Amino acid sequence: MQTSMIAAIYKNFLGHAPDWYKKTIIAFLIVNPFIFMVDPYVAGWTLVIQFIFTLAMALKCYPLQPGGLLLIEAMFIGMTSPGHMMHEIEVNLEVLLLLVFMVAGIYFMKDLLMYLFTKLVIKVRNKLILSLSFIFASAFLSAFLDALTVVAVIISVGLGFYSIYHKVASGKEFHSDHDHTSDDELGSHDLEDFRAFLRNLMMHSAVGTALGGVMTMVGEPQNLIIADKAGWDFVEFFIRMAPVTIPVFVFGLLTTVILEKTGMFSYGAKLPAAVRQILVDYNDHMDKGRSKRETAKLIVQALIGVWLIIGLATHMASVGLIGLSVIVLATSMSGVIEEHALGKAFEEALPFTALLCVFFGVVAVIIDQGLFQPVIHWVLSFEGETQMVMFYLANGVLSMVSDNVFVGSVYITEVTAALQAGQITRDQYDMLAVAINTGTNLPSVATPNGQAAFLFLLTSAIAPLLRLSYGRMVMMALPYTIVLTIVGLLATYIGLADATQVLYDMHLIEHHTAVEAGAQAVGH
Repeated sequence: MQTSMIAAIYKNFLGHAPDWYKKTIIAFLIVNPFIFMVDPYVAGWTLVIQFIFTLAMALKCYPLQPGGLLLIEAMFIGMTSPGHMMHEIEVNLEVLLLLVFMVAGIYFMKDLLMYLFTKLVIKVRNKLILSLSFIFASAFLSAFLDALTVVAVIISVGLGFYSIYHKVASGKEFHSDHDHTSDDELGSHDLEDFRAFLRNLMMHSAVGTALGGVMTMVGEPQNLIIADKAGWDFVEFFIRMAPVTIPVFVFGLLTTVILEKTGMFSYGAKLPAAVRQILVDYNDHMDKGRSKRETAKLIVQALIGVWLIIGLATHMASVGLIGLSVIVLATSMSGVIEEHALGKAFEEALPFTALLCVFFGVVAVIIDQGLFQPVIHWVLSFEGETQMVMFYLANGVLSMVSDNVFVGSVYITEVTAALQAGQITRDQYDMLAVAINTGTNLPSVATPNGQAAFLFLLTSAIAPLLRLSYGRMVMMALPYTIVLTIVGLLATYIGLADATQVLYDMHLIEHHTAVEAGAQAVGH
């Protein structure tokens, strides 16, 4: 009886994760206390590497559970304290509110976004123009919304297109029930071409979220952490990043043009004529059947979108509170008043919000054990442009294999501590903050591990339908990874210092004092 109960507990542990993965996590939990007794510094680094491992293996098991177990044990053996973790969460409360409220707010604006993207695919016949439109639209939306939200919208658009075509090609009407995951009734060559076409748009859009997400303080969670530590508002963040982000954006679009023109890396797939006709017929069907109430919803959502952009750009309130206002306005004007109907909107963001709290616990371990101080001191031993480049590269390499939110929050916390200790000037700090932000955002498109939006796409319902595997995503992202990383590096090395000085001279940005950044670091 005893053996079978142990076996049952083991089977329940981490569910259907592979057996080797379960044993690995158990081994981590067994060895960590012993390592900590021998050398706390080594134990701290071991924990960070183990945590990065759970992020890298996110497809085997969501990192919240194994990462959370490792952190709980770390607290019990004294690597950090619940109080310090709570402090880190309090300092980064705005980031958590962004994820909780902004992602949920946009959920109630999906009707408008679906409508716009559907019109885009039908009206624009030229694949190159369509690809550029998708990447530009994703970048623009990601500059004002979290990238996860934008990818969620793109996924629902792609899934909608796929299911419509699949249904009609299987000989059914638009309103019929249908299982679009089964290809038994389809032997069409058009289906493969359509899959390739949608894969192209999905990947262009995912890259677009990185291009736009790096530009503003709300584009990615780590941007908000960096802006908060540095004391920058929405406009100042955008202006300080512009010397790097604008050239990167232009070269990102040029990469799209080259890929679509040459067909390299499996881009350049065209929308089959038969599929286009089905989508056009569906669009006409929906337009004719749209009621006055549904049209009113679209108009109201468009107005809420305008409020969202104005509210963020003028920094009328904290980002999370603006997201909360979007929820209130969008649900009030759409008639969504039941609690269970509201709950669905929070499903996408809350698991990642919980994971982010675990991140902040690991950050507390890093600070308490002084793990990054030797690395930071080594990088700070360089001067001028070389120093910024080293920060950019250090962040970039880590962000390729780990989550960029984790990497960005760790580095900006350590650099803030260096400022407080008088190791760097405030102007140096501001330049390093730009290097950290661009370093975490741009090279991280290399793998789904680095960008939460890419991982979200890979684990979504549409990925298996489009045959979008991990390897295929890495391969399709490769040309973008190379271009964005190199252009970002060159812009940081060659142009950032001079361009920032020009911005100071034009009084578009002003010099800050060390105290402004310091307030966040007190209490570590």
